[in-house]
Amino acid sequence: MNDRLTTIRQEILDGIEQHAGTRASAFELRKQFLDSKTGKIGQLMKEMKSIAPEERAGFGKSVNELKEWAQQKFVELDEKLKARELERRYESEKIDVTMPEKGTETGNLHPITQMRNQLIDVFSGMGFEVYEGTEIETDYYNFTALNTPKDHPARDMQDTFYLSPEFLLRTQTSAGQIHVMESKKPPIKILSPGKVFRSDDDATHSPMFTQMEGLVVDKKITLCDLKGMLDMFVRKIYGEGTTTRLRPSYFPFTEPSVEVDVSCFECGGRGCKLCKGTGWIEILGAGIVNRKVLANCGIDPDEYSGLAFGIGIERTAMLKYGINNIKLLFESDLRVLRQINDN
Repeated sequence: MNDRLTTIRQEILDGIEQHAGTRASAFELRKQFLDSKTGKIGQLMKEMKSIAPEERAGFGKSVNELKEWAQQKFVELDEKLKARELERRYESEKIDVTMPEKGTETGNLHPITQMRNQLIDVFSGMGFEVYEGTEIETDYYNFTALNTPKDHPARDMQDTFYLSPEFLLRTQTSAGQIHVMESKKPPIKILSPGKVFRSDDDATHSPMFTQMEGLVVDKKITLCDLKGMLDMFVRKIYGEGTTTRLRPSYFPFTEPSVEVDVSCFECGGRGCKLCKGTGWIEILGAGIVNRKVLANCGIDPDEYSGLAFGIGIERTAMLKYGINNIKLLFESDLRVLRQINDN
């Protein structure tokens, strides 16, 4: 029997030496010997009944001594492994204060969002309110109410994404003008920003782009009011000294209609690659609201007049930041986006 106790003692020592490298493995090893039901030392106590009566006291004492010794060994082992794991944790979390710091980058708003916010700031400073319409519109609000009936040739100017004969993806935020004029009496002064959709795709056009429509309706509104507002707009966006010029054009919902050019902010009007040597850059379309449009919305065109303008936010951003391909604004290339931050 003493040989068995000696063997178990040696097995414990060998197990600690060879297999108990972690606290988890030490726990499993401890169970092999000290588990009350299946442990080898616990099994020895069950053999007490087969021991001669005169030897039971000595046997029990020897087994208890072995048990106490084993428990002490496993306590010491656990403390040793706990200290080792703590040392490894400290080593892994150690910071070398002599190492250079790791740089962190801060994000910035997308160029289109930046430009949208700048435009809203400029015009809200002139008293404009913001109205955001829906991207899905009816044919009536997108065309008919804007003096573009079914058979009007101006519909050929825009390739439209129709969802049904009645509904479509809006081709212009001008549709928001109609909603506002139907629900609000003059004076009216609103901006209508949002996504618009046209079947057009090249270096300077995208099937989806962002437009900002401006509308003012009041008594005695003229082209002079329009030019004054736009001059303020280009000075704020492109710098002091920048001005505009108006050229005759045609839009079904304005009469007269104008194309608006901005004096080249790159060369100061002397002529360069950006303005193609002309000293001017086309930026938007505008005009005086057509009398029929006012009448369609229940506004007396003999008492009120209005001005409207439509700004392409992508085009405005491309000119300001020197971007030559509109697709760079949609690809989310960080090399491009990191260069543009006016926040």
